[in-house]
Amino acid sequence: MEVIFLGTGTSQGVPMIACDCAVCTSSDPRNKRTRCCIHVVMDGLHIQVDASSEFRLRCVEEKINWIDFLILTHGHADHITGMDDLRRFCDLHGGEAIKVYSTDEGMSRVLSIYPYAIMDRPLVRGYAAFKLDEMPARLELEQGTIESTLLPHGGVNTLGLVFTERSSGKKFTYYTDCKRVPQAAVNLAKGSDVVVLDGLRPQPHPSHMSIDEATAVAEEIGAPLTYLTHLTHYTDHAEAEALLPSAVRFAYDGLRLDL
Repeated sequence: MEVIFLGTGTSQGVPMIACDCAVCTSSDPRNKRTRCCIHVVMDGLHIQVDASSEFRLRCVEEKINWIDFLILTHGHADHITGMDDLRRFCDLHGGEAIKVYSTDEGMSRVLSIYPYAIMDRPLVRGYAAFKLDEMPARLELEQGTIESTLLPHGGVNTLGLVFTERSSGKKFTYYTDCKRVPQAAVNLAKGSDVVVLDGLRPQPHPSHMSIDEATAVAEEIGAPLTYLTHLTHYTDHAEAEALLPSAVRFAYDGLRLDL
């Protein structure tokens, strides 16, 4: 299994507009954060999780040349506004719509933003087309399984995802954009080789976990390695990572994991 972090930042990105703080002006490339999304390759199956505002640029930079389907964790702008750029992958699919799995909230948001794209095939070559489907609790695929669980994130629920590759048995958990991780989600993630958790900033936030809160969840899950994502400009990668437990690290744009 391969995991590519296309983006690891917040809805504002880093550097932020009109900010000259030490992180926004840092020369460390790990402090340059586009909006949060990942690409998972499981036994040759290419799964895109969310499509951030910089989705097209990040696909070009990271050479993402194929997507089998997309999972939208929730309908907030920083996770959905790149979906129109899936049009290129519709072309690569021979003019077929891209399958999109999400929650009821996520599907409703796609319908409201992209009403022109809800069809089996694009109206015109080069346009986007989406086939919406509710993400099941367990999606059985030839290449493995993707299990989902709901995570509280302010007024909505986010999809937490657990990938298990059939050939290798490797298990990867991705829990972004959440204020807490319920016990059922903790139990689902146990046994993972790598876990990714929302760890917004050092200070508490009403709809995201802080770094300390995420670190506590990481300890409870007990994976050999946990990465924190959805980071703001309050976190300097090198300085803050030095203070983390040995099994916890910060993700960064362009990070690639081979499980």
